[in-house]
Amino acid sequence: MDLGERFYADVNAQLIESIFFKNSPLHDGALIISNEKIKAARCVLPVSKKTTLPKQFGLRHRAAIGFSELTDALVIVVSEETGNILFAYNGKWKENLTAEQLKNTLINKLKKE
Repeated sequence: MDLGERFYADVNAQLIESIFFKNSPLHDGALIISNEKIKAARCVLPVSKKTTLPKQFGLRHRAAIGFSELTDALVIVVSEETGNILFAYNGKWKENLTAEQLKNTLINKLKKE
């Protein structure tokens, strides 16, 4: 895994929007958040080797699932093309979530920990 550009910043919506703005040099790749701090952006994650993934999943989705297979991370992907939300954890995923469904999924996962 390439840790991209490391930094230490509070999580906030404006910063995340700036990072993922299509012309930002940090927008391509993953954003790593840990302990309520942004730790790195533009990270390259390991791609899942599963052969059963849907054919429409691109590199971003395959990397999200791959990272969830190797770590205990809660992984969120927003499709650049469609805006669809995917959540991956422990090698499993839910796709086409609404913002409310994602929020509830995250709350439930974090309560269990």
